[in-house]
Amino acid sequence: MRGSIRERSPGRWAIILDLRDPATGRRKRKWHSFAGTKRAAQIECARLISELQGGGYLEPSKVTLAQFLDRWLDHIQSQVSPRSHERYGEIIRTHISPSLGAVVLTKLRAEQVSQAYTKALAGGRRDGKGGLSPRTVHHIHRILKQALAQAVRWQMLSRNPADVDPPRIERKPMQTLDADQTIDLIEAARGTALFIPVLLGALCGLRRGEITALRWRAIDLDAGQLAVVASTEQTGEGVREKETKSGKDRTVVLPSMLIDELRQCRVRQTEALLRIGVRLTDNHHVVAREDGEPIQPR
Repeated sequence: MRGSIRERSPGRWAIILDLRDPATGRRKRKWHSFAGTKRAAQIECARLISELQGGGYLEPSKVTLAQFLDRWLDHIQSQVSPRSHERYGEIIRTHISPSLGAVVLTKLRAEQVSQAYTKALAGGRRDGKGGLSPRTVHHIHRILKQALAQAVRWQMLSRNPADVDPPRIERKPMQTLDADQTIDLIEAARGTALFIPVLLGALCGLRRGEITALRWRAIDLDAGQLAVVASTEQTGEGVREKETKSGKDRTVVLPSMLIDELRQCRVRQTEALLRIGVRLTDNHHVVAREDGEPIQPR
């Protein structure tokens, strides 16, 4: 198997791959267009030959959007969190591939993308009971545009057909609890397993994943503060611990009421673990089951 390059115009190259049909033994050629320097064209030629020899080669004129998106998902797996990667795959399999997946990548047009968004808004729900929300279609658009931008960088496309205007999202004011509602929430949770999580969320502003990741070693009851150093997320493979959403640790001052409740919580947790022969350590989670295992976020 051989490959060569031929300059068509300044900075524009034809990559010619010479190979033989395994069924007939006849020689055939595959042509690829490439823009860049001569050295870059030579490197691309070598890469294509390697793909042909390794069985991973797909002819640009025959690659469908669904095939490309599968390849793209493999490419970004190491660049995003496991939960984000799962979410990308769900959106692609559920919404993008059914509507546009059969289209040959190089024949995908901006008009088709816009029409797909319109259909999704009108009747894109899987249960057939109406359309998707503008926010969901906006997520679809963001993922498709990001994926096709990679196709442009890989020189499988000359331009991004998802470079269209997504549906407009109406910004709704955030709903928050006032002081009386916060008190009602705390009292409703008192005596339940949700009491400490509710206090941490309502009084300290901790997110759900930060609450379930919180360990006793991060709390200094004498100093009246805790350190938010991690968060959790649930994926198809289970619960994993990760850095906080902002990527930065922070220290939170504890109200005196919460300090007292946390002291009592630690006593109850110590007693529960002793009943099953386990000693409480600073490495245990604050929000945990009676056997000491952390409560998984939903």
